[in-house]
Amino acid sequence: MRRALLPTLFWILMCFAPVAIQAQPTPPEGPPKPEVSIDLNKTANSSTPLQIVVLLTLLSFIPALLISMTCFTRLIVVFHFLRQALGTQESPNNQILLGLALFITLFVMSPTLTEVYNSAYKPMSDGDISQSEALEKGLVPLRAYMLKHTREKDLALFIRLSKGPRPNTADDVATTALIPAFMISELKTAFQIGFVLFLPFLIIDLAVSSVLLSMGMMQLPPVIVSMPLKILLFVMVDGWYLIVGSLVKSVM
Repeated sequence: MRRALLPTLFWILMCFAPVAIQAQPTPPEGPPKPEVSIDLNKTANSSTPLQIVVLLTLLSFIPALLISMTCFTRLIVVFHFLRQALGTQESPNNQILLGLALFITLFVMSPTLTEVYNSAYKPMSDGDISQSEALEKGLVPLRAYMLKHTREKDLALFIRLSKGPRPNTADDVATTALIPAFMISELKTAFQIGFVLFLPFLIIDLAVSSVLLSMGMMQLPPVIVSMPLKILLFVMVDGWYLIVGSLVKSVM
């Protein structure tokens, strides 16, 4: 990740450096000015624009990190399957599902994020460690979480595709191989949960279709009758409580 960030920062600096040079006023010609002493404190503060560029660049990576290194993908895929199984089209809408998945992700990842803050961000803000050391220390809790929820089969796939040396320990696994392995493991788990969610609602659809066909009501779409029944079943069993509780337990 650090190797991918450095070329991006270099490209940004190369793009904005000519603009900054042209924006500087040209000093008028005249007699030479006396030498001015250099303030070391002001020179130390000259790295502030670079820190701002680094911060803005990291902010652009937040959506990608949220999707690829947390349980957000599993949650949003399961919620999508649930809405399709209920047959409610766009209810609840995408904004509600995204907000629910986001805050459940923050709830689940709060111990990991707290560890990242204590071990990486706080020492860096205090000046005890550099930014590169903070990045390395911050990856440790995230890697531990991803390794916990990644299947060995998926991890072995990307290690084999990378054609690199076989790692002896979990610390030797490259992050570039761990992240995609974690993502496909999350997708498989989400699809398995979605399949289980579909089964009871599929039975209701089949039952309603059979009853309407036996009554000769072929002009009446079965979804008009089955959707209220599916919503009633979901409310009676307190579906949101069961699904969210099971999802949180599966990703903790």
